[in-house]
Amino acid sequence: MIRAVSEQYLRGERVDVTVVARRLGVSRATIYRWFGSRERLLGEVIASQLELLIARQRRRERRRGADGLLAVFDRINRSLAQSFALRRLLEQERGSAMRILTSSTGIVQPRAVARVEALICTEVTAGRYQAPAESSTLAYAIVRLAEAFLYNDAASGIRGDHERLREVEAALLGIPIKGNH
Repeated sequence: MIRAVSEQYLRGERVDVTVVARRLGVSRATIYRWFGSRERLLGEVIASQLELLIARQRRRERRRGADGLLAVFDRINRSLAQSFALRRLLEQERGSAMRILTSSTGIVQPRAVARVEALICTEVTAGRYQAPAESSTLAYAIVRLAEAFLYNDAASGIRGDHERLREVEAALLGIPIKGNH
């Protein structure tokens, strides 16, 4: 089921529960019984994709400590900003997409915060990073900032602005940015 929905999502198609149910030979009612709603099903798919992205970007980055965390977060943010599937979701159903992506009672944001917190805790536990705030608070702030910079176009001029997002994340991580006044 998750695979079928992931395929629709990654192709930039609007996820249609009827199409998924027909393809899998189950009823729509069965899908809703398993997931509760289309938004929860889509949230599960997006959260799973995000977790894969976070793991992949962590594996690609050799640096550790604060600099490594910042590099990983920057890679994740750039990938999200360039994501065809995410862009299409936001274009096709903005309100629903924002709820799925940013609700603290949903699936995506809590799992994103948990993964970011795990990255931070790994560095703290290894003695490579001393967090300037509690890891859970720092992770939450980093995720919320990314949401604001990447998904929310209400504040003009910052949607997808990787460099400014990177600067703010660096400040949160306690990394001085060279060349700033």
